[in-house]
Amino acid sequence: MVAVSRRNLQANLRYLRALTRRFRTTLVLSAALFLIGPLLFCWRYVRQDGTSLTFGEALHHVYFLLYGQPSLPYVHDWLIELLNLVIPPVGIALVVDGVVRFAYLFFARHKNDKEWIEVVTETMKGHVVVCGAGRVGYRVVAQLREMGRDVVVVEKREDAAFVSALRDEQVPLLIDDTRSPLCLPRTNVKNASAIVCATDDDLANLNIALDARRLNPDIRVVIRLFDDDLSGKVRDTFKAEALSSSSLAAPAMALAAMDPRIIHSFHLGKHLMVVSLFEAREGLPGLTISSVRDRFGALSLSLVRGATETLHPSGDEVIKAGDVLSLQASYPDYRRLRAFTCEAEPPTWSHHEPPVVPGQRKVG
Repeated sequence: MVAVSRRNLQANLRYLRALTRRFRTTLVLSAALFLIGPLLFCWRYVRQDGTSLTFGEALHHVYFLLYGQPSLPYVHDWLIELLNLVIPPVGIALVVDGVVRFAYLFFARHKNDKEWIEVVTETMKGHVVVCGAGRVGYRVVAQLREMGRDVVVVEKREDAAFVSALRDEQVPLLIDDTRSPLCLPRTNVKNASAIVCATDDDLANLNIALDARRLNPDIRVVIRLFDDDLSGKVRDTFKAEALSSSSLAAPAMALAAMDPRIIHSFHLGKHLMVVSLFEAREGLPGLTISSVRDRFGALSLSLVRGATETLHPSGDEVIKAGDVLSLQASYPDYRRLRAFTCEAEPPTWSHHEPPVVPGQRKVG
């Protein structure tokens, strides 16, 4: 909680600095108006009794001149007459165009308008731009924020699925058409480290990626594509990380249909890798973590013993009966290990369920 409060305070201070930098001309002119103006009145204004003004009286006069209500009697002095004529229009322009807009942008940040987003992103460097506030985009944002990265989200539709959730979590969210030439510059993409194109339109994702590379040639581009053939071509020619939803989901769905004990799967080059839970019954008790790796090529990701879970257990840890191991291996090695533990055939859902580790959901 303290870390979150400190992060919010730092974000507010960065935002205030960005606003001050953007409105520095307005702030300097405002300071000159309310400092130099009263000093000039103190220097040149003389009452009928021959006394001069105090700084407070001069400041009071300058303030009410903004509203066309001078508080001092008229005197015959060319500089005083000039100040009385110039201060009202100049002051009104400064207040309306500068001070009011500055205050609006500082206190009305929850409105998430385009100018506010542009000011916020000016304070960021090395952030990640996520295009698309659908399910994929929202989960990417959640994962990035969990890792402590600054994120800016771009979404075309105000009624997109997770727009309200992102605003509730105070994530900078720009509602704009990604085809607009001003859209990506508003996210400060030239100083971003990566951009994730996660809309539901392949062509839009490609356009975003091309625009991002044009503005920032060194940016890392991750593109979500529905067309498998297109994703391969983009990966090879565009030097971007092109991910196809179907190619990511296919291994997991196929293996889940074959073996409910597999909780995750992915391709590593040409190798199909799987992650599964093993409850130590036959074969495993008495072996060490390193011997399981050496004999079967299975990496131990975690070990649950009773109510205690250990991530990356040491190689000399001896497996005991009842332990639950999360093991990662290639699919052929996984099959060999299952055969070694006398569990070559997957259980049927009607009679068995995979072991459930505390804190993890059941598979299926």
